[in-house]
Amino acid sequence: MSVVIPAYNEAARIAQTLEATDQYLRKQNYGYEIIVVDNGSNDNTCDIVKEYQERLSRNLVRLCLSKSIGAKGSAVKMGILNYAQGDFVVFMDADNASPISEIEKFWSDLESGEYQVIIGSRYVNESDVTQRQPLYRVILSRMSNLLIQALLVRGVRDTQLGFKAFSRLAAKDIFSQVTVPGWGFDMEVLTIALRHGYRIKEVGVLWHEQGGSHVPLRAYIQSLKDLLKIKINSIFGRYNKK
Repeated sequence: MSVVIPAYNEAARIAQTLEATDQYLRKQNYGYEIIVVDNGSNDNTCDIVKEYQERLSRNLVRLCLSKSIGAKGSAVKMGILNYAQGDFVVFMDADNASPISEIEKFWSDLESGEYQVIIGSRYVNESDVTQRQPLYRVILSRMSNLLIQALLVRGVRDTQLGFKAFSRLAAKDIFSQVTVPGWGFDMEVLTIALRHGYRIKEVGVLWHEQGGSHVPLRAYIQSLKDLLKIKINSIFGRYNKK
């Protein structure tokens, strides 16, 4: 299994996330790799990842980019397309809001092949949200999701949670057509998945707001622009399977 973690100025949190992720995966009966894409951080995120890699984990791939290649979407795309080798590919957030142990809820559907894309969700009955976001962020998130469902991915309640798993084939195929570099890339990923005929399942997961979020309010405006761009691309057939 390949676990891709995009990071930007995560020096305060990345060590704990790597420790928890690596410790969990070491106990499993399958091979794994952790791919950290440091997207041009200007703190010592990369130094911390390097130290962890040298001290504890040979299963860690460290990509320290000298300058940003965009935003979160670009970092995830690079990690998946250029480096991920596992039969299954997961991407998760550097703050460990949804820990890698939540993958246990995905395995039966992934291994059966019935679903090729499984996404973690805060908004289905089985979810476990241990700390709520500020009310204004909840409202913005819910309103945005209603719009996303109306225009792009009907029936998916939480497109934006940063914990998603794919079969290797689906991951490589989908991300080869991803164009959105920023926070709206999740919407594009799911739009492409549907257009290519992959089955998506939404599964409730543990999610704990860690604080210190790097998602500014302007990201919601940019995501709205991305949504319209994705809709236009979809209308004109730019996501058709090649």
